[in-house]
Amino acid sequence: MASFVHEGDLPDGVFAGATAIAIDSETMGLRLGRDPLCVVQLSAGDGDAHVVRLDRSTYHAPNLKKLLADPAVLKLFHFGRFDIAMFLLHLGVMTAPVYCTKIASKLARTYTDRHGLKDVTRELMGVELSKAQQSSDWGADSLSPEQVAYAASDVLHLHGLRERLNAMLVREGRMALAQAAFDYLPHRAALDLAGWEDVDIFAHA
Repeated sequence: MASFVHEGDLPDGVFAGATAIAIDSETMGLRLGRDPLCVVQLSAGDGDAHVVRLDRSTYHAPNLKKLLADPAVLKLFHFGRFDIAMFLLHLGVMTAPVYCTKIASKLARTYTDRHGLKDVTRELMGVELSKAQQSSDWGADSLSPEQVAYAASDVLHLHGLRERLNAMLVREGRMALAQAAFDYLPHRAALDLAGWEDVDIFAHA
């Protein structure tokens, strides 16, 4: 298992042939429009992670953008709504197709209200994730070894989580419902950017 740090973009061909890529991002905060996108981390599920420190002056990352928009590659997230909106805002690409382990967990694990990545990974994978670097300075000129390790940990288990959550969704007869939610997710992110972030457009009121 190894973690690779790249400046500005993914190298050519790093995920050639992959059909599903786990993705997460790090930002300077959690407010759309205020907080910049700083880092994107990815894994093909092979135990390796690729951590891209973006050039925030240009956000010129053609290989990363091509991967995000590739219809032949499934992008795996945990709470993808935020990452997808950030990619649309800063990178100018709509990420699709997507799978969100948080949505899958909420539909499959109805016996609990603990759907954070740390909780889901602990239960389903038997792995304890550290969140010590979650609130660190991701806009710094370089990433610390601790930041790289944290970023990598957020994507290394998403393939395994998807497999286990899919089995639960099928068992509970909710796979089709989950897929419909995944298909809608990029549109939900676009609504967030358009000003409906805190509005339930399906509510009666």
